Amino acid sequence: MTKTLHHRACHLCEAICGLTLETTTSDAGSIAITSIKGDAQDTFSRGHICPKAVALQDIQNDPDRLHQPMLRVGSQWQPIPWDEAFALVAERLAGIQARHGQNAVAVYQGNPSVHNYGLMTHSNYFLGQLKTRNRFSATSVDQLPHHLTSHLMYGHGLLLPIPDIDQTDFMLILGGNPLASNGSIMTVPDVEKRLKAIQARGGKVVVVDPRRSETAAMADQHLFVRPGGDAALLFGLLNTLFAEHLTRDSHLPVDGLDEVRRAIAGFTAEAMSAQCAVPAEQIRQLARDFAAADNAVCYGRMGVSTQAFGTLCHWLVQLINLVTGNLDRVGGALCTEPAVDLVAATSGGHFNRWQSRVSGRPEYSGELPVSALAEEMLTAGEGQIRALVTVAGNPVLSTPNGRQLEQALNGLEFMVSVDLYINETTRYADLILPSTSALENDHYDTTFNMFAVRNVTRFNRAILPKPEGALHDWEIFVGLAQAFAARTGSPLKPTMAPAQMIDFGLRAGAYGDASPHKLSVAMLADHPHGLDLGPLKANLAGRLKTANGRVQAAPPVILADLARFAALPLPKVDELLLIGRRHVRSNNSWMHNYHRLVKGKPRHQLLMHPDDLASRQLSDGQRVRVSSRIGMIEVQVLASLEMMPGVVSLPHGWGHDRPGVHMNIASAQPGASANDLTDERQLDELSGNAALNGVPVQVAAA
Repeated sequence: MTKTLHHRACHLCEAICGLTLETTTSDAGSIAITSIKGDAQDTFSRGHICPKAVALQDIQNDPDRLHQPMLRVGSQWQPIPWDEAFALVAERLAGIQARHGQNAVAVYQGNPSVHNYGLMTHSNYFLGQLKTRNRFSATSVDQLPHHLTSHLMYGHGLLLPIPDIDQTDFMLILGGNPLASNGSIMTVPDVEKRLKAIQARGGKVVVVDPRRSETAAMADQHLFVRPGGDAALLFGLLNTLFAEHLTRDSHLPVDGLDEVRRAIAGFTAEAMSAQCAVPAEQIRQLARDFAAADNAVCYGRMGVSTQAFGTLCHWLVQLINLVTGNLDRVGGALCTEPAVDLVAATSGGHFNRWQSRVSGRPEYSGELPVSALAEEMLTAGEGQIRALVTVAGNPVLSTPNGRQLEQALNGLEFMVSVDLYINETTRYADLILPSTSALENDHYDTTFNMFAVRNVTRFNRAILPKPEGALHDWEIFVGLAQAFAARTGSPLKPTMAPAQMIDFGLRAGAYGDASPHKLSVAMLADHPHGLDLGPLKANLAGRLKTANGRVQAAPPVILADLARFAALPLPKVDELLLIGRRHVRSNNSWMHNYHRLVKGKPRHQLLMHPDDLASRQLSDGQRVRVSSRIGMIEVQVLASLEMMPGVVSLPHGWGHDRPGVHMNIASAQPGASANDLTDERQLDELSGNAALNGVPVQVAAA
């Protein structure tokens, strides 16, 4: 029996923490994972580890995980060979497109797509051949307003300024709970210690949230905000900065600030207070405190993306950093310069070149908002979606109005899923194609190195051998592409393995052959703990991709949306609004089938302020019925002083009681799906991003 130590990055969330894994090889040659710990030699994560990483062994050994292509035959599933599976997909999709047009086939890509580098490098090798305009992804239930704002202001949707958390003196967090998420669009392992370090050096952390979250609890100040009211608060802050002459000049070339000042002149703290439920004087004082700090950063995340004015929110976040001189400034908001630079390698994106067929929702960089997916399947006529390809996603549980989407999936002519499980979505597939596990794959993080709070890089080889007969995710897409090209007679360019693509990107990048670093895959393989390439630096001025090379502070489409905001009615006094919440032991819908992550007290209950319970004659721990315009669920309610009165909280990703799901641990404690309540008609009209927060609901005894 032989023990071996391995080092690699965890791929399960955006923090990409370094891990030390111990494997044991038996005399018979079988390999087992015997230990997973934080890698103390990883200079970025510094030995930090969260419970999800320890559960990597549960994912590897899960008896419910699929290992070969599975074909649905009636209500049963049977394995088939890979070549037969590829041929079937090619035949069915090509036939549907021949009869109904290219847009009759749709694509949905889930969140794990950007956590697996083989999917990043090769999924479009096949999906691009489909030439469909009906492409959807988790982006539009998460961070689309981030990308659209950066596209409009900086010329590229991936030029996302990141909080310089290690050097800031004042951090204002809206709609984010990094102690539970481990950071998001802010790759920041060991975030709690980094936030405490701000406080230790005399700085301040302020959290704005309708719930006293884990991050809010450790902050210096927490402000409750009405769900959906963040734009009003941000308008009040920016207006105060202008009105009280608290602005600083920026070194960046900027167009449109005078236009912004005039456009928001009426959005004073006093005028905004009723919409956000934050007293006007608190808004003004927060603006003064932010401006008075030597350096400060305003950070908005998913909670401000997934509301009716998500794009306005992110525009205002950028402007607050800009007008206080904190954009592209050490201690403020800076752009990472990654070793593989997708900003340099890709176009800046495009917006509203076409619209969805039924509701006219705008595309962004070739994708339509996922809120339109179900109606595009259900609405008859030319261009109706009749087939679907899903990749590492579970939209039944993660997108608005999951019950409507189930109805739509049930009516498709054909569906194929690249996935590890028979889950709430893939149970509707005709064919499921499972890949090897993460530990059987090499890993390079092409996505989250772009948003890291330091410039870092690492490449790790697979820890476990590839099982006989299994295919990596990229090999699945190569097989699909070859079969589809052969079926349709389309040309297909040769491709290369993901590691070769990464090697090319490293060598061509800022730290590659032309630099002293000379980065390559071979070099990084000799540095399993990763390499630190230095702190973030001011670089935005030289990386702007706008037509005139200047920051566009007043994009016309954003200014046009101010009229929609100004027309908002005053909030209803007795209205209950639903928000979500995160937990460090969970990640969307797919981590509830592992004992290590679901053991202990249930955490999928509805949280409600005691006063709201009392006014409805409800009791702590009671089963309640929660209803919205689109549906109803039953769930246990817990009294919680964490909650702002008038606000209730339910985590998303639960609801594992659907028939036909093959996830035994998850099905044993299913919870209820928040997206059986969220409304596909509630969205950010500008970007099309789903408004998952601030959903009006009623709560009554079950």
